[in-house]
Amino acid sequence: MSAQVRHAEAEAPIGTDQLSNSNFKRLAELIQNYSGIKMPQSKRTMLEGRLRRRMRATGIATLNDYCRYLFDENGLDTEIVHLIDAVTTNKTEFFREPAHFKFLEDKALPAIARQGRRQIKSWSAACSIGAEPYTLAMVFEEFRKKSRGPDYSILCTDLSTQVLSLALAGVFSEAMIAPVPMDLRRRYLMRSRDARRDQVRIVPQLRSRLSFARLNLMDEAYPVERDMDMVFCRNILIYFDKPTQSAVLRRLCDHLRPGGYLFLGHSESIVGLDLPVTQIANTVFQRS
Repeated sequence: MSAQVRHAEAEAPIGTDQLSNSNFKRLAELIQNYSGIKMPQSKRTMLEGRLRRRMRATGIATLNDYCRYLFDENGLDTEIVHLIDAVTTNKTEFFREPAHFKFLEDKALPAIARQGRRQIKSWSAACSIGAEPYTLAMVFEEFRKKSRGPDYSILCTDLSTQVLSLALAGVFSEAMIAPVPMDLRRRYLMRSRDARRDQVRIVPQLRSRLSFARLNLMDEAYPVERDMDMVFCRNILIYFDKPTQSAVLRRLCDHLRPGGYLFLGHSESIVGLDLPVTQIANTVFQRS
């Protein structure tokens, strides 16, 4: 068998409309370099499925034609944002990892109030469709009302433009709001006037406290104020390798004021990383 034939077989898709080995490798490297998200062989089928949905929007017939458009026809200039939107995972829910919000109520917010602070600045650094920052807004608003606590603002950033548009709208399904306590639902959620629509919307009072921007955590610098009282970066680091985790966390810490709080996901750890924070609760850290 000639070298040319062996090479052609190695490049050929294994089945109907599958990525060639070289195209999967090119895509995996692009996605990790751009977003930090690892794309091992175990995620190959998932990647192909998500790209097929994107291909329908572009009118491109096959996965390998899509790769040819990206890499050989300069399609990346216009397609990279859509590609990243297609492959990013955006699992989220209200009051996810509730111990963090209990910590806010019992420890962090009273401590900030005792300092005489008039404004809490918070950053949801991987906000997805908005469940996390809207949960924060409910907790902050409750504290403000009950304890005459500080005012607040929440910066919400994500790599995906699709999820940012959903977060900005603040509309969620009934199933999505199941974790929200009933008293908070009554105060902060509006039901559709159309009873057939299984949706609610966050009240304007909370929506006005949130601002939204696209931000790539892989960037060397973040256009964010450096006196944040708290940064939430939960359940995104698990998709990064250790060097990327360290670089991202160090940049995030640069935006925390001394004494500010960093919240990570419960499956994430900073063991072995040299960061200017001290652990004060489970996956809660305080800036030195």
